[in-house]
Amino acid sequence: MKHNISIKRVAKSKVESLDFNNIPLGRTFTDHMFICDYENGQWNNPRVEPLALIPTHPAAMALHYGQAIFEGMKSTLDTEGIPMLFRPEKNAARLNSSADRMGMPNFLEDLFVEGLKQLVAVERAWIPPQDGCALYLRPFMYADEPFIGMRAATSFKFIIIASPSGPFFNKRIKLFAETKYIRAAEGGTGEAKAAGNYAAAIRPTELAKAKGYDQVLWLDAVEHKYIQEVGTMNIFFKIEGKFITPKRDGSILNGITRMSVIDILKHKGFEVMERPITIDEIKEASSNGTLEEAFGTGTAVGIAYIQEIGIDDETIHVSNESPVGLDVNETLNGIKTGKIKDSFNWMVKV
Repeated sequence: MKHNISIKRVAKSKVESLDFNNIPLGRTFTDHMFICDYENGQWNNPRVEPLALIPTHPAAMALHYGQAIFEGMKSTLDTEGIPMLFRPEKNAARLNSSADRMGMPNFLEDLFVEGLKQLVAVERAWIPPQDGCALYLRPFMYADEPFIGMRAATSFKFIIIASPSGPFFNKRIKLFAETKYIRAAEGGTGEAKAAGNYAAAIRPTELAKAKGYDQVLWLDAVEHKYIQEVGTMNIFFKIEGKFITPKRDGSILNGITRMSVIDILKHKGFEVMERPITIDEIKEASSNGTLEEAFGTGTAVGIAYIQEIGIDDETIHVSNESPVGLDVNETLNGIKTGKIKDSFNWMVKV
């Protein structure tokens, strides 16, 4: 379907003031945003316009009842300097899955992809050329209807903003297995990319960082025994030559990078099992020497190599090296930048 997306450009770009070798994480934003309004049961007026503050009524329902969801994705440059998107149709589908769970309207998936393309085309100069860098894209939707009352809103905004980004983690990371707080329970919103999921994670994450860890490793809500995911990523363990990642059960995010890494690992000849895995199993594998490596996967982090996991007063040593994780990361980045053939047909040209 062809969509009529209007484009209004800034008079002068701010990109000339950006030091691409020193990009502050999450604090620098491009000149424009994509925006679309939901009113009277349909999405209207898709447009790219200068980035600006959004007028919001104090009674906007997202502020009071939490109807807000988002996605995270990146655009990179291929070897010919063409902007590329990584599996954007998967993000469009996941946004709508989140919308369904949160009582929000679906967004047209072809308009989602076209809006991304138009915004990235306008912001081409903001894409960092360095290895490991990208233009981070943040599509989000929230309820902007002014109403105090517990029901689904009737008006929403869908917006995409963009922020140049460097590598997320430059070192091996340490995780803290949380045994008090929980991220999600069966029947909850764990599989939705809902803003409230991340709000609830802030306090335990800060506590973990105060203990010297980088992120929280979430365990199940009932027994605090089964591993779910990490704060901003899914997780993989290599035990006796095989990879294990927690099975999707409605309480973990359906990561785009996760599903892609599973495909890459299988393509490289590894067996990948999606099944429940306990923290005790990881302890035992570490103690008997069968835990070979572990890494997290996510859009923002890419592949994050895990060195150790803390739980209560114990430390579980994972590994000092991640040869397969490193290889997968190089493969993933190579596909995104066109240095490796995209045999999976994941990349979409802008």
